[in-house]
Amino acid sequence: MPLVYQSTRDENNRVTASQAILQGLAQDGGLFTPIAMPAVSLDFDQLQQASYQEVARLVLGAFLDDFTPEEIDHCIRHAYDDKFDTPAIAEVVSVDGHYNLELFHGATIAFKDMALSILPHLLTTAAKKQGVTNKIVILTATSGDTGKAAMAGFEDVPGTEIIVFYPHGGVSKIQELQMTTQTGQNTHVVAIDGNFDDAQTNVKHMFNDVALREKMAARGLQFSSANSMNIGRLVPQIVYYVYAYAQLVKQGVVAAGDPINITVPTGNFGNILAAYYAKLIGLPVAKLICASNENKVLTDFFHSKTYDKKREFKVTTSPSMDILVSSNLERLIFHLVGNDASRTKALMEALVEKGEYSLLEGIDDSIFDLFEAGYADEQATATEIKRVYEQDHYVEDPHTAVASAVYVAYRTASQDQTPTVVASTASPYKFPRVTVEAVTGQAPADDFAAVDSLVELSGVAIPKAVQGLQDAPVRHETVVAAQDMQTEVERYLGI
Repeated sequence: MPLVYQSTRDENNRVTASQAILQGLAQDGGLFTPIAMPAVSLDFDQLQQASYQEVARLVLGAFLDDFTPEEIDHCIRHAYDDKFDTPAIAEVVSVDGHYNLELFHGATIAFKDMALSILPHLLTTAAKKQGVTNKIVILTATSGDTGKAAMAGFEDVPGTEIIVFYPHGGVSKIQELQMTTQTGQNTHVVAIDGNFDDAQTNVKHMFNDVALREKMAARGLQFSSANSMNIGRLVPQIVYYVYAYAQLVKQGVVAAGDPINITVPTGNFGNILAAYYAKLIGLPVAKLICASNENKVLTDFFHSKTYDKKREFKVTTSPSMDILVSSNLERLIFHLVGNDASRTKALMEALVEKGEYSLLEGIDDSIFDLFEAGYADEQATATEIKRVYEQDHYVEDPHTAVASAVYVAYRTASQDQTPTVVASTASPYKFPRVTVEAVTGQAPADDFAAVDSLVELSGVAIPKAVQGLQDAPVRHETVVAAQDMQTEVERYLGI
């Protein structure tokens, strides 16, 4: 029997992997989630010699079990190729007593490349498997990195359109230029007068709008998502945690079966949820450390078991984490309440109606024993960038620095010496002004002056993703109010 993916809000809405990838978001508003984990043989004595592609075949073959091995292989070969600047795809490097898992060696120098390089291939393969002839419209909200990585993956892919919304003034200049200079006849980028939560809320509304869905179907169109709400985005993220552990075995840091901790900077909760799923299939994980910036809604949740979004939204130097409604937490909640879709739906409705929900009884407390949580404010983040640079001559981006600061605080308080992987989610070249100012104490004139300084500080060459960006023509300049997002989508699609 194929693996079952169920909506977190309707126990009767069950699909296969390819159907879940194709839909992206369940029509009832829930997220397709595996109700049981596949059996995966994680033999790290063998996996320590495996390439990233070989680990991907093992993990994806298990989770996406209605794809044939040939289809999985096709997707992997086209995704994990020379668009990455290292044959390893993801590097594991020793930094200040822990191990940074560098997830920024892809085309857009952020961890979203790891999954969004393969999602277009998974999606188009799924469409063929399901006999879908509609044009697939990828509708995505981004806090900075997903948008560019998704457009890079879907650029001019036949049978697709992609529309990306991002918060105007809520991303770095490099992030913004990466999006607004994006080429491709099927790519559309729109800034909104609002924050990421506004963009994400309106995207979800469009997915759930029956009248809009019918209008699109009449024109041979249907929505899918490139956010980690799409299980096809989430499952490939499991791969790199398995690969990282295999590399630690290969380096002699741990023996096969020894536990590790994993620290993840997270806003939408997808990246750390992938680490949780890695544990469920057998990765030896002792602690998952959830790191937040000043938008510390997740830290407060893990400390109180109450999720409360009723707070000031803060724009920080780690903008990809500037999120108050962490969509992927819904999947963890679903598991916490025993895969009870009706209870999960009630909790999510309470979040919309009251701005909060609580989990004080009837839950699997062992999950709370697994997770630790902390946050780093703006000063702590800058201080950590400088400290790591002075310690190891290594420049971290602000998101990685948030995770590093939270991990160091946890290690100091707990005296836990378990080998720890920190998910390094972006190149410092995505946030050059922040990193250079943190290291030098001097504010660069602009982002591109900061890029020049960063070359000198880091000794790392300017990535292709940034080269020529300053002079690239801006192709997307539309700015709309958040409430006008659907009007803009309908205008693009001519419906």
